[in-house]
Amino acid sequence: MTKRVYTKIVGTGSYIPTRVIGNDFFMDYTFFDAHTKKPLEKSNDEIILKFQEITNISERRYITDDMNNSDMATLAVRDACQSAGIDPETLDFIIVAHNFGDVDPVSTRVDILPSLANRVKAKLGISNPACFCHDLISGCPGWTQGMITADAYIRSGISKRGVVVGTDVLSRISDLHDRDTMIYADGAGATIVEAIESDEPTGILSHSSRSDSVNFWNLLTNGKSFNPDFEGNDQFIKMAGHKLYVYALTYVPGVVKDSLDKAGLHLSDINKVLLHQANEKMDEAILKNVFKLYNEKQIPEGIMPMSIAKLGNSSTATVPTLLDTILKGRMEGQSINSGDFIILASVGAGMNINSIVYKW
Repeated sequence: MTKRVYTKIVGTGSYIPTRVIGNDFFMDYTFFDAHTKKPLEKSNDEIILKFQEITNISERRYITDDMNNSDMATLAVRDACQSAGIDPETLDFIIVAHNFGDVDPVSTRVDILPSLANRVKAKLGISNPACFCHDLISGCPGWTQGMITADAYIRSGISKRGVVVGTDVLSRISDLHDRDTMIYADGAGATIVEAIESDEPTGILSHSSRSDSVNFWNLLTNGKSFNPDFEGNDQFIKMAGHKLYVYALTYVPGVVKDSLDKAGLHLSDINKVLLHQANEKMDEAILKNVFKLYNEKQIPEGIMPMSIAKLGNSSTATVPTLLDTILKGRMEGQSINSGDFIILASVGAGMNINSIVYKW
């Protein structure tokens, strides 16, 4: 059998911020209605209890004021290089997926010049000029889109080794008067990928993507505070939560199935589904709809690991940090073993969806 080039993950890393933010952190917040721009009538006790019932988020992580997004990304890459046992100087490319760049902790000013990938390279002290850098902005699916981009570089022969990072600092661009602020978190995850010649399929087997930008582009946007008396022109992340929920349940399952069809696999072949950690009930409903496409009613226990309860939604970072957590034995009852088939999938702003089928 003729050997082919495949893209394989050879190391993972992450940075989980040290600030643990429990739900009681928001007890004194004043939340406003998105439409009336008046304070919500329900008490914060009721709001927070309902929020946890829907999302299953009890904690999330925020970075400290002395750090920024590119710092988290740098630490995640360093961790991944150590995991892979490689020198950062040997990287051919650095792809950093994010949405808001480095964000000032006081003014919320967004800074993306130079790119975060270039900042990471500088902070790692990589002097090799052939190591090229670029950012990727694709909403929450940024890391999965980065992995698909890296696969193209590697399969084409352009590159042999690189790193893909998902990193976001959402705590600094969330509106303190919007209930959705309780969803958002910070974090960074990184994967070292290499070209592997094999006569048997391994690593990235297939992927599928879609973007619905005509009818659904505005489900996640930047906008002003819900508090009409808020001073300043700061822009915050705004989400049409219910519409996004319906969109994800409607379209993500089909993209997952398409990626499996391209790999020549059945859902029954899959050992793990690592889905973007956006909302636990939403993810459970998405998985249920995937199984419905195969006329399967019984979902295997433990097939979809969840980290959102303690880490919240860190956007581009959720899938790579979840992967790193499992591989390093930090999630009880979860493991990924040689020969396992896994799905890596995400949905987010744009609206964009990616699904990758990977053989470990």
